[in-house]
Amino acid sequence: MQPAAAGAMSPFHAGVFSLVVFTVLVMLFIASQLFLAAWLGEKKKSPEKSRPYECGIIPTGSASFRYPVPFYLVAIFFLIFDVEGAFILTWAVVYREVGLAGYAQMSFFILLLLAGLFYIWKQGGLDWKEAYNRADS
Repeated sequence: MQPAAAGAMSPFHAGVFSLVVFTVLVMLFIASQLFLAAWLGEKKKSPEKSRPYECGIIPTGSASFRYPVPFYLVAIFFLIFDVEGAFILTWAVVYREVGLAGYAQMSFFILLLLAGLFYIWKQGGLDWKEAYNRADS
C-alpha cells in the first residue's frame, strides 16, 4: 500500500470518515422510520381523511386561485431590502476596519438600491390600487 501524497486527503481521515459514517447512519435511520411508518400505519381510506385539513374549518371553494401581483412584489421587495439590511449591518460592524473605501462602496450600494426603488416607484410597482384594478379586468 502506497502512502497518500502530501496534499491529498485520505478518505479515512478522522473528520471525513466520521462524517461519512454519521451520514450513512442518519440515512439508514430515516429509511427505517419511513418503512416502519408505512408498514405499521393504518391504511383505511375515507372521505374525511382525504379532505384537506384547514385548521378545523371545512374548506369551501377551490384552493387554487391567482394571487394578485402586489403580493409577489412585496415578497421581492422584502428579499431585496432584507439582503440590503444584512449587508449594511455587516458593514457597520467592520466600519472602522474598512475606512473610507468601505464607506464609498456602501454609499454606492445604497445609491444603486435607491435608484432601483425610484425606478420601480416611477413604473407604478408600488401602486397597489392600480395593480388590483388591472388584475380584476
